[in-house]
Amino acid sequence: MKMPRRHRFSAWDGSQRTPLDPDEIMKALADDLLEYGDLRWAMRNLASRGMRMPQGGYMQGLRDMMRELRERKRAQLERFNLDSIFEDFRERLDEVLAMERQRIDEWLNKDEDADNFSGDVLKQVAERNREALDALPDDLGAQIKTLEKYEFLNPDAQRKFLEILNDLKKAMASTFFQDVESMVANMSDGDIARMKEMLRALNDMLVKRIAGEEPDFDAFMEQFGDMFGDDPPKNLDDLLEQMRQQMAAAQSLLNSMSPEQRAQLESLLGDRFGDPELNSELAKLAKELDFLNPAGNQYRFGGDEDLSFEQAVQLMRELSQMDDLMDQMGDAERAGSLEGIDQDLLRDVLGDDAAENLDELKSLLKALEDAGYIRPSDGDRYELTPRGSRVIGQKALGEIYARLKRQNLGNHAVPEEGRFGERLEQTKPYEFGDPFHLHMPRTIKNAIHRSGAQMPLRLSPDDFEVYRSELITSTATAMLVDLSWSMALRGSFQAAKKVALALHNLITSQYPKDSFYIIGFAAYAKELKAHELPYLQWDEYVLGTNMQHALLLAEKLLAKHQGGSKQIIMISDGEPTAHLEHGEAQFAYPPTPETIRATFRAVKHCTTRGIAINTFMLEESYYLRAFMDEIARINGGRVFFTSPEQLGEYILVDYVQHKKKRLARR
Repeated sequence: MKMPRRHRFSAWDGSQRTPLDPDEIMKALADDLLEYGDLRWAMRNLASRGMRMPQGGYMQGLRDMMRELRERKRAQLERFNLDSIFEDFRERLDEVLAMERQRIDEWLNKDEDADNFSGDVLKQVAERNREALDALPDDLGAQIKTLEKYEFLNPDAQRKFLEILNDLKKAMASTFFQDVESMVANMSDGDIARMKEMLRALNDMLVKRIAGEEPDFDAFMEQFGDMFGDDPPKNLDDLLEQMRQQMAAAQSLLNSMSPEQRAQLESLLGDRFGDPELNSELAKLAKELDFLNPAGNQYRFGGDEDLSFEQAVQLMRELSQMDDLMDQMGDAERAGSLEGIDQDLLRDVLGDDAAENLDELKSLLKALEDAGYIRPSDGDRYELTPRGSRVIGQKALGEIYARLKRQNLGNHAVPEEGRFGERLEQTKPYEFGDPFHLHMPRTIKNAIHRSGAQMPLRLSPDDFEVYRSELITSTATAMLVDLSWSMALRGSFQAAKKVALALHNLITSQYPKDSFYIIGFAAYAKELKAHELPYLQWDEYVLGTNMQHALLLAEKLLAKHQGGSKQIIMISDGEPTAHLEHGEAQFAYPPTPETIRATFRAVKHCTTRGIAINTFMLEESYYLRAFMDEIARINGGRVFFTSPEQLGEYILVDYVQHKKKRLARR
């Protein structure tokens, strides 16, 4: 029998993974794209800072991951005491010496007959051993080296001392290899011989690799694989990377010690294996591994928690991994590519969530491409599609409306009532000629009031109530956007681009019969398409604010439209400083009388053709106000002095208000 499928539901806590919403991605990168005009740069910034998910979760960015790595690293440095790696061996050796001295005292204090020869011999041996222990040097490493030739009276003390020696051998081997338990545990003469054989084979492989040959790694692992623990390397590169990490960790440990601590450690490890041939192979290995450049790092510890030598090497490796990840993430931020981040290492250090976040960051571009918002361009570059530009325009429009709502300005367009045009929510009694947009609830209510509640209900023309409507005029608009460097210098350029995109989105979505043109002007003017706006940048090497050329180009574009109203919306932050003479731009600052006259002539041309010019100035001065007042006097249009932050509210409200043409009120 087929069992029913069960589902478990839980409250959203941000940990659940949902598909990336390309609309949200576009909105998250919109501001950077408008600011810098570079999609790759915007994507790089998005990957750096991460993004909030619409469901309430958060996708970490590289900066969040680096912050977490720094905090973990700081916590480890504040937790441990590096001096304690010697204290561990010191405490263990003190225990061995105490056990041995106790046995010596027992032998010396035995109550034997005076003529008992064996008792005298035992006491002599015990006395000699006590003298040997009393003569031990102060240095921990020298003590251990001396005790290697000492004959213990206490077998338990000897066993514990051999454990110390074995741990020191593991510590020595761990400077090259990971997981050395099976490599050096309780090494006999045969084990040492096999380790020498392994090192010779490894050195031979490295010589071949350095010479450009490809050694037989599989044969090497078939013979010595059991010496590399439960997770042996997969190939020679894997083994070399493991060895690089171990050597870097050991070097980091040395770098983080004081000169006295380093000397003590070198004395402690010393010649741990006691075999000249083995030491020679290890020295050869260290020399051949110079190309791995295991320089290590330096860390300053300030904690009080103890750790063993083995734990210290592992800690150094973890800290080194954190540093490697931070370096990789820094390189990724600079290069704009996430491919250089080791995802397995990220998972090991920060966990599965961080690795999944990295996957999501890598999939941002693909999500946008699959949604049709971007497309491949030259080489590995991408560009916005018109559909992607519309999404950015929708975001810009939404932001402006949200600010209007928060400010509660009361300057939303109030529709004029009339018979024809767009339907409103208000109603009126039906009159002959009205569009029959019947409001059924109110019509039925009128019938009930007239004849009472009865079935069937009979309607008469006097019961009919219809929606009011307004007339929306057809408008052709040219928006003129100042592209001079002063706009960027004052922080106005991004606001102007955002408003142009928002107005384009408003017109195409709400007023499809309207026409909208965008003209950018600096030394010269040129028509722009909406999808080009995100990439639009000012040119700091081209001087001039040529309003004359922009007005003439707008007049030419608007001349295509015979009916409806025509208007120019001009956004600028200063007076004109350039005009055309024989097709060439003439620049001068302060503006010359010729530039002012040429600009006024262009205003008059537009005025005679019925084109209203509404100017939105982002800077105010006495001279500029006088110049703009003269434009308004010639044309009859309006001048607004505003800030980049309020530019969008001014323009959108003004546009919508003047779309409405008043008809007779009812």
